[in-house]
This record gives sequence, structure tokens and C-alpha cells, in this order.
Amino acid sequence: MFTGIVEGTGIIETPASAEAHRLVVTTSLPVETLPIGASIAVDGVCLTVVEREPGRFAADLGPETLSLTTLGGLGAGDRVHLERPLNLGDPLGGHLVAGHVDGVGAIVDRRHVGDGSALELDVSAPPALAPTLVPKGSVAVDGVSLTVNSVAGNRFSVTLIPHTLAVTHLGQKPVGAPVNLEGDLIAKHVDRLVSMRLDGGAGAPATRDDGPGLSLETLRKHGFAT
Repeated sequence: MFTGIVEGTGIIETPASAEAHRLVVTTSLPVETLPIGASIAVDGVCLTVVEREPGRFAADLGPETLSLTTLGGLGAGDRVHLERPLNLGDPLGGHLVAGHVDGVGAIVDRRHVGDGSALELDVSAPPALAPTLVPKGSVAVDGVSLTVNSVAGNRFSVTLIPHTLAVTHLGQKPVGAPVNLEGDLIAKHVDRLVSMRLDGGAGAPATRDDGPGLSLETLRKHGFAT
């Protein structure tokens, strides 16, 4: 379990691919203190440490991770966000992040806001993730806990304050860049429970491929609103 508060960045030393599943990352974080088998979030993806030494660690990526995240497309020298797992009792500075990426989105617009020191990003999300996005809710973008400003269909906006711009590389990503997205855990559970009731009980899918299917009228019809 993570919080989406990035501790530092790493550099891809050996990229992973369909032929070679082992990813090697160099970092200034004290990863040598992590036991073999410990979790670490790499650009928001929960991976298992299989090798580590001062300044360097390795993790193996399965076919599911390669197909559903951006990690398989990284090359040597690329930067990644890193976060070590949360310890019970640690401050929850961001929001609960499992490191189980729901899908890959893309940056569709970027603009400076306010006095120009902050950056607002518009991000497109896979349709199945859209029901978990609500204004002032939380979303993890490449492992960074951010507050959703606005939502329009499967597109949402977030603001990167100067501190976030300084400690992450989200502000350097251009329009069109892919990003790992993880919806809020609580929102995903609520979406599934509501979807199951609307679809007639057990057996309903956890996510929908055709985007959000809820409306105020539908909620009223099924007793969720008055």
C-alpha cells in the first residue's frame, strides 16, 4: 500500500520488454534497506524487489504489467517516480494507493495557471475508469496523488503546484505522453456495488467498457436518491 507521495525519482538502467522482463532502476533512495520480496511503486506500479544493493534495485514484470502500464515502453535513461511501501501508522499524506494501475491515459492539454508557477494538465482516461473520477476526489497519475479539479466524460484536469513540479517529472511530460492511472479505491468499490444493484445483482462486471452509465434519474429509479 502507498500514499501517492513520491519519495524520489530513479533512472532506468535496464528496461523491461516482452523478451526480458527484468527492470533495473538506479536511485539515491536507500533501497538496500528493503528486504527481498518487498514492494516498491515505480511510476505508480506496485512491483516486487528481487535484487537490491546501494543505489540500485531490480524487479520482474509480468505480461499483465507490461500490457496494462507504461513500464514496458520505457527506455534506458528514462526517469521514474519511486515510493517505498507505507508502514502501518505512517502519516497518510496523499490517499490510499494500491499500485494496481487501472489503465493508461494520455495528457491532452497543459497550461500554466495563476501566476504561472503552477501547471494544469488535462488527462484522458480509459472509459472504464471514468466513473471513479469526481471533482475534488483523488487520482494517482504515474504514482502521484493528485486532486481532480474537473471531470468531463472520460477527461479530467489536475493542477501541479510548484512543489509537485520540483519533486516529480509530470511537468516535463508533453501533450500526448502516456501516464499510468489508478482510480480512488473507495470510488471503485462504490461503483461496483452500485453497478451490481443496477444490473440486477451478482454477476455484474466490476467495470464497464462503454463508460459511465449512471445518471441522477437512474439513481432515483433504484432508490439511491430522492
